[in-house]
Amino acid sequence: MLLAGFPILSAGKRAFALAVDNTLKVFSVTEGGYVFMDEVMKSKDEWKKILTKAQYHVLREQGTERAFTSELNDNKEKGTYRCAGCDLDLFSSEHKFDSRTGWPSFWQPIAPENVATQEDNSFFTRRTEVHCPRCGGHQGHIFNDGPKPTGLRYCINGVALTFIKEQELKS
Repeated sequence: MLLAGFPILSAGKRAFALAVDNTLKVFSVTEGGYVFMDEVMKSKDEWKKILTKAQYHVLREQGTERAFTSELNDNKEKGTYRCAGCDLDLFSSEHKFDSRTGWPSFWQPIAPENVATQEDNSFFTRRTEVHCPRCGGHQGHIFNDGPKPTGLRYCINGVALTFIKEQELKS
């Protein structure tokens, strides 16, 4: 079942979040508000040069890391989780919870504009896939079994994220 209120993208498109000239309006934790950022588009070879094999598999090939393998799963520090492909702020530690699934889980993103979603019918099931709106990188999936207040669980691959500690964001 798809989640109401989430924009559904056409395969391979991120156009819903585009403003003018391939820029996106997104929320920046560092700036404390909305900013315009350029869309990131690279060739397969360019992505392979800047991402690890595991990051490339998840972000560019819609793979999944093994459960309980990411050190970000147990991370309890305050800060911001960013896309490993383009550094877009995606999730706050304030919205992280222990889902006991083996992947970092959040009950909401930093801002609705900072995630993109798409219907995923792979593996004989219907799910909602989460992508980075800036670079199109696959992050994970959204499920309806999360905590209040949203009831959502953004189940995200740790390898698709980087973590910036709160004190580093302020300096």
